[in-house]
Amino acid sequence: MKIEIWSDIMCPFCYIGKRHLEKALAQFESKTPIEIEWKSYQLDPSIPHHFDKPVNVYEYLADRKGISIEKAMEIHEQVATMAEHVGLHYNFDQMKVANSLKAHQLIQLAKEQKKDNEIEEKLFEAYFINGIDLANESSLVQIGESVGLEKEAILAALHNDEFAYRVRQDTQEGVNLGLKGVPFFVFNRRYGIPGAQPLEVFIQTLHQAAEHD
Repeated sequence: MKIEIWSDIMCPFCYIGKRHLEKALAQFESKTPIEIEWKSYQLDPSIPHHFDKPVNVYEYLADRKGISIEKAMEIHEQVATMAEHVGLHYNFDQMKVANSLKAHQLIQLAKEQKKDNEIEEKLFEAYFINGIDLANESSLVQIGESVGLEKEAILAALHNDEFAYRVRQDTQEGVNLGLKGVPFFVFNRRYGIPGAQPLEVFIQTLHQAAEHD
């Protein structure tokens, strides 16, 4: 069984969805080998690659949605509560808004070595838990090395238009399959789960996909 996941490291629901899938897989009894492939999608490609000063997530959401800072904080508090239910402790106060393109280029490199699942976890943790600026190349190099990628290969991928093109390819592929946002989970190109659906939905979909595998 192949599970493809369209995601952005800036998406709080993508990390929650990852946990739901992991919990479902832990309960799923099947002899069928399962392959997971992460696909790139940028929620907001218009975010600058460099800021004169750090922008926090409350300011960013308020500006993007045309709402007050107080409302933005209320929304993030609700998301943090959702995350707590799957054992994730989001640190929104420390998060640094960043253009995720370079991080996705790192993911594309990791995919070559079947380490995309590992790198996704590291990037989510860096952004949502540790408040690391994922537009910072030194941080991306450190994260890449933590899963066994070579520094030279990481730097090359971050400056290679081919890896940026792969990011765009993933996005277009998802759109062609009906993607309207992330996370978007696709099972054997037959069943799809949009968003961080409840655990039961993942378990049910796994069984459906296995029956038609």
